[in-house]
Formats: sequence, C-alpha cells, structure tokens
Amino acid sequence: MAKSAAAKSAAPKRNVIPLRRRRSPISTGEIIDRSLALEIVRVTERAAVAAARLRGRGDERAADQAAVDAMRRELDRLPIHGEIVIGEGDRDSAAMLFIGEEVGDLNGPRLDIALDPLEGVTLCAKGQANAISVIAIAERGTLLKAPDVYMSKIAIGPDYAPDTVHLDAAPEDNIRRLAAAKGVSVQEITACILDRPRHARLIDAVRGAGASIRLISDGDISAVIDVANPDKTGVDIYLGSGGAPEGVLAAAALKCIGGHMQARLMLDTADARRAAAALGIRDADRIYGIEDMARGDVLFAATGVTEGSLLQGVRFGPRSISTETVVMRSSTLTCRRIFAEHRKTEKFHLD
Repeated sequence: MAKSAAAKSAAPKRNVIPLRRRRSPISTGEIIDRSLALEIVRVTERAAVAAARLRGRGDERAADQAAVDAMRRELDRLPIHGEIVIGEGDRDSAAMLFIGEEVGDLNGPRLDIALDPLEGVTLCAKGQANAISVIAIAERGTLLKAPDVYMSKIAIGPDYAPDTVHLDAAPEDNIRRLAAAKGVSVQEITACILDRPRHARLIDAVRGAGASIRLISDGDISAVIDVANPDKTGVDIYLGSGGAPEGVLAAAALKCIGGHMQARLMLDTADARRAAAALGIRDADRIYGIEDMARGDVLFAATGVTEGSLLQGVRFGPRSISTETVVMRSSTLTCRRIFAEHRKTEKFHLD
C-alpha cells in the first residue's frame, strides 16, 4: 500500500505459524455460499475496531500496526487456504500480511486475498473522515498482483455505457461526454480527485470544463466506490492517480456493485519497472479494466473506522462497540450493510 514513511516502519518480524487442521470436505462453492461472506465481515470489524482505538492520536504507525495485528489474527480463523496478493508490502518490508503470505487454516479452498487493514492511515491518525478497513477475496489466480506503484485511474457508475469515458481522453472531453450521457449540463458534474501537486493540471482542466471538484486528502478506495451511487454521494467520476493496490481493491468493489473503471500502472521509474517485472508485468502501456483486475466470483467487505460517505465509523459505548460494514458479492450482485453491536464482557473487549 502507498503509506506514509511513519506507517511503513514495521514492527520487528514475527514468525507466525498457522495451525494446520484436517482438510474440510466442503467444496469451494459451498464455503463461499454458506459462510465466507459473513466470516470476512469479522475480519474487517476487528481490524477497524483496533485502529479506531487510536484514531485522532497522531500516531500513524501504531494505528496501522493495530489494524494489521487484528486482521492477521482473524484471518487465521477462516476455513481457507489464502494467499495475499495485495497486502502490506513484500516479505522484507512487512512483518505480517506481506504479499505471498499464506493465511487461513490452510485446509479450505485456495483463494486470492487483497487487503488493506487501514486504508487512510493519515485520516485515522488525524481523526478525519473515510478511513476504512478493507478486504477482497476471490478464487486463486483471479486478482491482479499489482506492485506498490502509482496507477492512473478513471471510474464512473453503472448507468452509462463502458465507452462513455476513456483513460486516454482529455479530462474535459470525459467530463462533457459524461454530462451528455447523464443528460445534464457540465456544471452539474462533480469529479473526485486526490489533492496532490501532481494533479494541478488535471484540476485546472476539470474546472476549466465547468465541472466541480471534490478534493480528498486520502482514501481513494472509498472515492471510487462513491461513483457507483452518485445520487447519494454526489460524485459522478473519479479521476487521477493513486496507489495500484488500492486500485485493485476498488475494482473488486465495483465488480460487485456495478460501475466502469480503467487503469494503467505508472511504470515511469526504474524501481517501478523492477517491481512490476517481479510480478510478471512488463507491458507499461496496458489499460486494465475491472475484469483484468478482479475476475470471477469476488467477495468484498469494508468496515468504517472513522465517519465517512461510505460507512459510519466505529462507535464506543459504555457497554458495547458499534460498527457498520458493507459486504458485497459479484456473482449475485448483492450489497449488504451490517450494523453490529458488539457487547462487552469481562472476557470480550474486541481487542
């Protein structure tokens, strides 16, 4: 993940040896159908609560590490043989949840796992909106193994033709084409863009076309998801560059709820090209669609850490902890919201 330097300072490495149990006779499909969607909700809930205990305290590293620890513990309880394809970094830079790490009880179906225990570490540390805990699960070999580099992205909702916008078109052309497809004036279009110096020209072009812009400091997974429901979120299009791992997670979500997305890895440095080549990626010009980043049946879950447009944040009460989670599945195009109240006892504090 593209995190700050403080958040990347990992704790000392630990050897985590998962328990190996008798192989389950249940098939992959039956596990996904019966329980896995709800099982992964507990994974993001625990990570979100752990991070929320440290929100607003200014310590990015501590909040991120708390989420990582909680997510790793819960993942090993799942009846799966999972391999992390989007995680906290490579084996040398991450103590846990590194790319290639195997998680679960190792006796269930073989699955790809993309995750971000705390998307928006800075948002959480500052107590700002839209920090979430995220995971996506799919069959082995179906999620793009994206290097931790920048990715150019464009995304719109499901109510338009896929060719309404294009990654290589001028921003003002995309804005005009989207407005025409929506049947509104350009002035009624709102674009979401990360507030970064590299986006100065993009911002000028969008405003020059007459559209408004919602600038965000972090949290582009939530921002991409927002385009799927513009009537509620007020966001019609996402434009700009952000982390490639976040791009894969966003594509997994849109695969479940609908929408269109195009992306290209930004392999403009020697380090970026080496990172991509290590994962078998050599075509710097390739445009990835949703199906290129998340194929087959995908499960996606996200739990709010701080209040946001997608989810409410964790709320601590005197006797319970409240969470909101969205869980989606691509094969059934279902999206469920789970409002959970976790009762506190002497033995259970959701730590």
